[in-house]
Amino acid sequence: MTGREPSRRRRFLRLLGGIGTSALAGCSGLGASTSEGPTPAVTPRSAPSAPADTTAALRARPGAAHPAADASEDSWLYDGEYPGPELRVAEGEILEVELANDLPAETTIHWHGVPVSNGMDGVPNVTQQPVEAGGSFTYKFRAEPAGTYFYHSHAGLQLDRGLLAPLIIEERDPHVTYDREYTIVADDYLDGAPRPLSDADSARGPMGGGGPGRTGDGPGGRGGMGADERPPYAGLLLDGRFPSDPRTYTVREGERVRLRFVNASSATAFRVQVAGHPLTVTHADGRPVEPVTVDSFVFGSGERYDAVVEAESPGTWEIRATAIDGDEPPAKATLSYDGRNPSGPTTAPSSDGRRLSYGDLRAVSPLDGIGGSPDRTFDLTLSAGGRSNRWLIDGQAYPDADPLSVREGEHVRVRMMNRSPVLHPMHLHGHFFQVGDAVKDTVVVPGHMGEVTFDFVADNPGDWLFHCHNLYHLDAGMARVVQYE
Repeated sequence: MTGREPSRRRRFLRLLGGIGTSALAGCSGLGASTSEGPTPAVTPRSAPSAPADTTAALRARPGAAHPAADASEDSWLYDGEYPGPELRVAEGEILEVELANDLPAETTIHWHGVPVSNGMDGVPNVTQQPVEAGGSFTYKFRAEPAGTYFYHSHAGLQLDRGLLAPLIIEERDPHVTYDREYTIVADDYLDGAPRPLSDADSARGPMGGGGPGRTGDGPGGRGGMGADERPPYAGLLLDGRFPSDPRTYTVREGERVRLRFVNASSATAFRVQVAGHPLTVTHADGRPVEPVTVDSFVFGSGERYDAVVEAESPGTWEIRATAIDGDEPPAKATLSYDGRNPSGPTTAPSSDGRRLSYGDLRAVSPLDGIGGSPDRTFDLTLSAGGRSNRWLIDGQAYPDADPLSVREGEHVRVRMMNRSPVLHPMHLHGHFFQVGDAVKDTVVVPGHMGEVTFDFVADNPGDWLFHCHNLYHLDAGMARVVQYE
């Protein structure tokens, strides 16, 4: 890599000096909270203390997200920004982040995809007591492995109010070369406060709509979340901008440009294309893969892909992210070569071309410890709860659901069958898993009897949430706790 030019909006929080109270070595650590409340449900592994290499302070507070001039004041934001400030840290450094809660409700931060110690994972009443209004909590963990991640609230429906931002852990030695990079966050923008499915009229569908909704093309096959089952989003965004006001990413002819795509949405799977430029996918959920060149990819809520584009076609080109399961206009940004007018005509993608599938992904470093037969297997059925407006795993809705019990060191296999008509992006906290030849932390299970199997090693003790990353499905019960015996 010869340089990096981040998005002009980005404010990096890094290298603010060491704070070094409680800390960790490896993936272990303890946090300190000023909120009153009982002891967290899980005690993480103990670890020697060490000073933080990178420290930051974040403040969660109400505000206006401002993707449009008439944006409401109902958003909840980190440091008043949407998306929130990008945190960027070197691989292996100890990162310490103090969260101050100026919201009128409890909150937390979850470090999506990073296998932190259990007490740092940010799941209310599972790994920590939520941070009370007016309180604070210090998260501290070793930033590893390198990759593209993001952080967000894991309390209620707060993710859909704007509490989300990228987290980049920079490699010591990237396995691909590039000259410039941008982080691009895809999101669905809700202008107003979200409401749970339980508030809807069950006779008219989960979101008060009129029927089961359409299906779409997920990464592994058919099955999207129907438009009638999604909130009434005001629009789809790339990097906090509506398509009517797209952000411009500037490149120079001959450069290799790394694009870090993050699906931070609450309920939208996107198909991503860059007009006039093939995408060479280099990372899936932060983990390096053997480069594979495609024209488009689909990712569900919580997934991330890094792709390199070769800047060999001067002009002004459209970056497009289209919902596979909604009626909103596609989210857009602009890829503009130096000397071109970014406000002039933009060339749109002509067709989907070759689409990425999970079968195309080959991990550079497959997981150790998952060869042969598993020590434990879970066969899980994902389904809707009918008129109850619940979303179920094996007929149970969290929190009234049995834990998935494992022992440290076991090779665990999870097989999922989706009996609902909509896709489910399933996310496992605290671990990477292997699906096919890819290493990931979130995987889309297609609708209409779609099946996905993944394997992981139980190597991070604690109680860990496993759930659908469609925020409304999670809130309606599609979750379990993976519990170490």
